[in-house]
Amino acid sequence: MNYRKILHGISNWFVFFFIAAFVVTCCMMLFITVMSDTIGIVLTEENISQAAKLTFGNVLLISLLFTVIDAIRRRLMVERPTKRIISAGEKITSGDFSVRIEFFGDNYAYESFNSIIDCFNKMAEELGSVETLRTDFIANVSHELKTPLAVMQNYGTMLQSPDLPDEKRIEYAKGITDNSRRLARLITNILKLNKLENQQIFPVSKRFDLSEQLCQSLLQFEEIWEQKNIEIETEIEDSVYINSDSELLSLVWNNLFSNAFKFTENGGTVSVSLSADDEYATVKISDTGCGISAETGKHIFEKFYQGDTSHAMKGNGLGLALVKRVVDIMQGEIAVQSEVGKGSAFTVRLKRGDSIGMEKAD
Repeated sequence: MNYRKILHGISNWFVFFFIAAFVVTCCMMLFITVMSDTIGIVLTEENISQAAKLTFGNVLLISLLFTVIDAIRRRLMVERPTKRIISAGEKITSGDFSVRIEFFGDNYAYESFNSIIDCFNKMAEELGSVETLRTDFIANVSHELKTPLAVMQNYGTMLQSPDLPDEKRIEYAKGITDNSRRLARLITNILKLNKLENQQIFPVSKRFDLSEQLCQSLLQFEEIWEQKNIEIETEIEDSVYINSDSELLSLVWNNLFSNAFKFTENGGTVSVSLSADDEYATVKISDTGCGISAETGKHIFEKFYQGDTSHAMKGNGLGLALVKRVVDIMQGEIAVQSEVGKGSAFTVRLKRGDSIGMEKAD
């Protein structure tokens, strides 16, 4: 219960009570004063009519005084804050999201307006953030689309040369194919991330073997690790079952494995481990690649962020944003430990779900 509102209501009642008492008292005093002049004189209809007219005039005068006082009150305490809010709203409509409204002090009369102003300022701040994200998103998408398109255009132009050797023709054709695949991955990731952020993809939990899923995801990169002569180290517990959305989690493992092999040089090492207790399953994927700095680690899960510009052509900066979003939807946790020149380690911690049926299979 809001005792402040109760006290304010009681105080308002006293104010109106005294005003009404004052008006009635003034009217009665005027009436009695006029009638007292008729003492010793027989009251006539004319005397009573005169006293009534004077009383009515007094009521009109007091009413006019109250009307003026109320108009001043409304102008100061209603119209002034309302105009300020409307003016700020017009600026928001015109696209100025930097506008903020100042509060009207601690006066109780302004409490409702201050609540509206607080909500308005928060809304303006959120709209400003959304507009910044939208602008950055368009700029980044435009850049990510423009780069492979420019490469494909250049290769296509060179392929038109009649004297081009077969070796160069194959090289340029491969460049077009690689960049078209990069465009396809970019568009696919944008669509997936958009659906995840707008909650158009709903997780469907079911019991499945996380150990088996990790092994299958890892085997998809067998050709890459053989080409780069990368050593694989695994420490995966057998038959670790969890209740989760296996399809969404496959996006997590595929992106993390892809990054690990992408940034690990020839002859490096990629390690995978899976451990579990009664409540959580923990997956750790590490590599001996280029690593990232502490500053890059703070932004690595942001869309289109690429701390190492020398590897910009290897990705589009959306993979880890997808990973983070999926892990959040699964109500899990993801962390990264990395050191420049020594590699990175991503740790994903997931709830196993109901304890019933979660025991390891025999």
